[in-house]
Parts: sequence; structure tokens; C-alpha cells
Amino acid sequence: MTRQDRITSLLQSALSPSFLAVRDVSHQHHGHAGWREGGETHFEVDIASALFDGQTRVAAHRMVNDALASELNSGLHALQIKIIKS
Repeated sequence: MTRQDRITSLLQSALSPSFLAVRDVSHQHHGHAGWREGGETHFEVDIASALFDGQTRVAAHRMVNDALASELNSGLHALQIKIIKS
């Protein structure tokens, strides 16, 4: 299972998103801090979830980061999050 698959699965389980797009953009960061051969270090996530309703953007980002703690602790270097309000 790729890191992209794991990120998708973790977010689906934790946040039941109505929309979710996960992109590996590691190739855009070749040679930068945290990059390594084989990629899977830099990701973009666009996500909408009813769980974000009434939450601040910072709180919604924390929810995403909490859901992905295991990935962030095991080599996921950078995560760009776009919260889409429903």
C-alpha cells in the first residue's frame, strides 16, 4: 500500500469526507529538505467533511493532522491542506 493510499484510508476513516483528493507532489520538491529518492514525502490534500462545520480553519487542519499522525511520524515530511467548506 502506498503512502497516498494510507493517507486516503486514514482520512476516510477519521473524517468521513464528502470530498477528498490526495496528491503526491514529492517530485516538485526534488532536492529540498525532507525529500528522498522514491518520493512519498510531500502531499497535497483537498478535503470537505461535515465534521468541519462550525470549526475554525485551524481546528479543521488539526483534525487532519491528528488523523495523519502515524504518517507524519513515519516519513511524511510536508502536507498542504485545503479545507473545503460544505
